[in-house]
Amino acid sequence: MSTADSRLQRWLGVLASPIEGRIVLGPNWFASVMGTGVVAVAGASLPVTLPIRVLTTAAWLLASLILVILLVLIPLHWWRSRGTFTSLTEDPVAIQFFGAPPMALMTVGTATLLVGSDYLGSAAVTIDWVLWTSGTVLGLVTAVAVPYRLFTRLQVRHDGAFGGWLMPVVPPMVSAAGGALLVPHAPAGQLRETMLFACYAMFGMSLMASVIIITLIWSRLAHFGSSGSARVPTLWIVLGPVGQSITAAGALGTAALTAVAAPISTGLDVFAVAFGVPMFGFMMLWLPIAALLTWRAARLKMGFALTWWSFTFPVGTCVTGTSQLAKHTELVAFEVVAVAMYVGLLVAWVLVGLRTATDAVRGPLLTPPLVSPQPPAQKT
Repeated sequence: MSTADSRLQRWLGVLASPIEGRIVLGPNWFASVMGTGVVAVAGASLPVTLPIRVLTTAAWLLASLILVILLVLIPLHWWRSRGTFTSLTEDPVAIQFFGAPPMALMTVGTATLLVGSDYLGSAAVTIDWVLWTSGTVLGLVTAVAVPYRLFTRLQVRHDGAFGGWLMPVVPPMVSAAGGALLVPHAPAGQLRETMLFACYAMFGMSLMASVIIITLIWSRLAHFGSSGSARVPTLWIVLGPVGQSITAAGALGTAALTAVAAPISTGLDVFAVAFGVPMFGFMMLWLPIAALLTWRAARLKMGFALTWWSFTFPVGTCVTGTSQLAKHTELVAFEVVAVAMYVGLLVAWVLVGLRTATDAVRGPLLTPPLVSPQPPAQKT
């Protein structure tokens, strides 16, 4: 059999292999949609004008294509391999990534609104409403169901807290940030105000849960250290709720000016800066910590896995958050940081995208173990 035939057979096996086989597709594949879509969202949100329209358009189209493929491929795979879904829900690591599909839906929706509107016109708003609504509903389900199962059924070691625990509780924050852009498109009056405050409610829902989990991650690192494995990139997920919360606060503050009267609208707009700048400070603290721990893991021969997509979407939210601060404060310093982070995002996307493509074709990416490995943390 030729190399091309063997690769084709490998991909056809995704729909044919039973659970006892080697090929297993999980919801973590949707992280590639998030990481690609945020390139478009972050680029379109920059506070300065750069000649990157072709880049943002390509990222939007590619993210949309991957989303459609995964929405067809993965459910078919789960239906053909009946035990796959159950195995994923019984795995304390894999189950956390059920937060990725709703965030992927909303990321593509926001990219469609910000980038696709140049090509689709008013249809982009309709598409975003559909993707935002479906992603929000699914995200609220995962935000409750996954922690509940973790609390009642799944066994977790003392050093088990990791960045992936944030995945199921961050979707409501993505709903808040994406929903803010849809507030002006909602009918004026009660519906628009309800939309605004619903987004603020989801903002608080996700923020409080994220603070708790980030505290647990910090405690695990302090008591047990880092594993030096492919789990380490998930530490970058901490930047997700941080950057996304700054983004949501800024976008909702702007949306409030069109939805509610002063002084509430003025206060919410001021909150964007009063909340965003301190959170930006924590972002600047966690970035070097995550980078150093990643560098340490790389020296310990950290392997490649889909967790590497944690280098993309969370950094993208840092770009959008910093861009919001730049727009609200008009400080050049925030503009410079936003552009610098966007360059870092592009570098990370190229690196992770190439590794994903090559490992999906010839590597072990499609054949993970049915039970996620949980390497012990250590402080050597």
